[in-house]
Amino acid sequence: MNITSKIKQPIQIEMELFEKKFYESMTSKVALLNRITYYIVNRKGKQMRPMFVFLTAKMLSDGNVNERTYRGASVIELIHTATLVHDDVVDDSNRRRGFFSINALWKNKIAVLVGDYLLSKGLLLSIDNGDFDLLRIISVAVREMSEGELLQIEKARRLDIVEEVYYEIIRKKTATLIASCCALGAKSVSDDEVQVEAMRKFGELIGMAFQIKDDLFDYTDDAIGKPTGIDIKEQKMTLPLIYALNNCNSKEKSWCINSIKNYNKDKRRVKEVIQFVKDKNGLHYAEEKMMQFQEQALQILEKFPQSEYRDALSLMVNYVIERKK
Repeated sequence: MNITSKIKQPIQIEMELFEKKFYESMTSKVALLNRITYYIVNRKGKQMRPMFVFLTAKMLSDGNVNERTYRGASVIELIHTATLVHDDVVDDSNRRRGFFSINALWKNKIAVLVGDYLLSKGLLLSIDNGDFDLLRIISVAVREMSEGELLQIEKARRLDIVEEVYYEIIRKKTATLIASCCALGAKSVSDDEVQVEAMRKFGELIGMAFQIKDDLFDYTDDAIGKPTGIDIKEQKMTLPLIYALNNCNSKEKSWCINSIKNYNKDKRRVKEVIQFVKDKNGLHYAEEKMMQFQEQALQILEKFPQSEYRDALSLMVNYVIERKK
């Protein structure tokens, strides 16, 4: 049994029922929309976000979930899917998880409208059921994700990012959504604000580790045995690169920044930048930081009674930093 199957085991029934409810929450009277949403549902990823919702809810309520938990999981997946559809338009990406993206098949205009539709369906699912406490959690996440993306674009233009700003970017861009999954799961079954905040923080820490792991993929060998260097080509300032730039002399720094700004499409130069980051121990430093976030997340979990749901969440934390893609 692989690690994702082990994580899903305590919530297998909930995940199967969730899939039906999630598809129902996307339906429309417009045939084109239904065709596109059917395409989305049948090309789903690992569904980590709903898994966080259900595992958190079951850990805090002795294995029980309710309709609010299902709605929380559906809202988060609707919002997450909407952001992915919009991201593919912004990045002009033709692929998503190995399949054609919505904008590649149906063009940008339709993709933007589908993203808007999914976003509105998520918000209405909460409003129609009076889940205003859940709606607040997800609305904060949407705001922060937008701010994070824009902050990253702003800093990429000047390449003047420092480590503190980098953490702020990934907290908003990536960690806030996983934090809201855990907060939604907790809030759906508990009014204990201390518990809700503890689980929100737990999700945030995992999200930080998750993003640093993604940063490291840029420097490690892919399926064909070569580092991808995609972040360098896109002028994204990631933690290994930031550390390298903060731990080199002014001549090396000028060369590196010049390479990223003006030679980011030159394969040989990108390869040299990757080697430069490795030589300056950028990867080792980023791995250490990732492990610190992992350790802090596990410490929060240990404050809760032992259960199969807590064990599955611990597995999830380890999976985040041990995954191969």
